[in-house]
Amino acid sequence: MIIGIGTDLANIDRIQAVLERHGDRFRNRVFTDIEQSKAKRRLDEAGTLAKRWAAKEACSKALGTGLRMGIAWKDMAVHNLKTGEPRITLTGWAKKRLDELVPDTHEAIVHVTLTDDHPWAQAFVVIEARLKT
Repeated sequence: MIIGIGTDLANIDRIQAVLERHGDRFRNRVFTDIEQSKAKRRLDEAGTLAKRWAAKEACSKALGTGLRMGIAWKDMAVHNLKTGEPRITLTGWAKKRLDELVPDTHEAIVHVTLTDDHPWAQAFVVIEARLKT
């Protein structure tokens, strides 16, 4: 069953401006070390971070809270499988909220898709509760 759906659209140029203005203070407040490392290896650091920003916003919406009620940016970490498929790992309050939404007889699966077309980065998140086998 679908527990939640969220989407977000981020402006890559806006993220670039924030990076130029606040640099590591912004990076360290919002992104995990793994997210920062991946972005720094890319030619378009701002585009990579904008997609992750959008994913975190979309995830918080799918959790039904938005970025309030104790969710921290780093409670939602975007990483990629070896195939390139993006995933979101939840910790802290975001994980607690997810656990509250999913019945004990089910397991949570967080689906995420990312895309960008300068100057836009977009993410969709679907939280599924699947019956445990």
